[in-house]
Amino acid sequence: MIYLKTEEQIELLRQSNLIVSTALAEVANAIKPGVTTYELDQIAESCIRKHDAVPAFLGYYGYPNTLCTSVNDQVVHGIPSKKVILQEGDIVSVDCGATKNGFVGDSAYTFCVGKVNDDVLTLLKTTKESLYLGIEQAVSGNRLGDIGYAVQKHCESKGFGVVRDMVGHGVGKEMHEDPQVPNTGRRGNGVKLRSGMTIAIEPMITMGSYRLIYEKDGWTTRTSDGKWAAHFEHSIAIRDGAADILSTFDFIEQIVGVL
Repeated sequence: MIYLKTEEQIELLRQSNLIVSTALAEVANAIKPGVTTYELDQIAESCIRKHDAVPAFLGYYGYPNTLCTSVNDQVVHGIPSKKVILQEGDIVSVDCGATKNGFVGDSAYTFCVGKVNDDVLTLLKTTKESLYLGIEQAVSGNRLGDIGYAVQKHCESKGFGVVRDMVGHGVGKEMHEDPQVPNTGRRGNGVKLRSGMTIAIEPMITMGSYRLIYEKDGWTTRTSDGKWAAHFEHSIAIRDGAADILSTFDFIEQIVGVL
């Protein structure tokens, strides 16, 4: 069931997403060699609660933390840990969710830890570009396949892999609502987009194979070939003419610069 949102509900979603964006910016300010992913998790939780919201991931099907922190060849759902110490040249995808007034915000950004090599930087830039190309297609009258096609075409044209096993999703009162939003697709295929739909688009792109392996913790996914991956996510509202991006990277990029 796909739930169309009212203007009031979309504004509540925007509030939650801006809290997530603020939390990600506080995380950005802390990322450096020697920091643990657990420390980043504590920063995000404190920020979310300071804004009278609650972490959407914490306790979700038993998930133990506020953030998902996925380092290097981890794709998504990495669990923050005191044992995971960021090193110079690493990348870390930070996925964050917050619930306020009954609506969920959800966004993710992949950060450089210090200076990364040029190939990795190209991966990050391409993944972020593909997110916005997907968002350009997320307008009333188009179809879900148009979003996935735009993401897939851009990333595969640069020689990168596009993860199939994990997808974007609807977002609203629940963190994962219908429809699923794949990062692959064919133009003109899939569910027709309508004004009032709210979805999270989140390309997960790899430097090699798109296939994943799942770790014993039941959450963390890695690339099957050990090559690195990037992940960027915005929550948006479908409109006529142009999508309305409810989350923002502006707060983050005031700190780390624009990729």
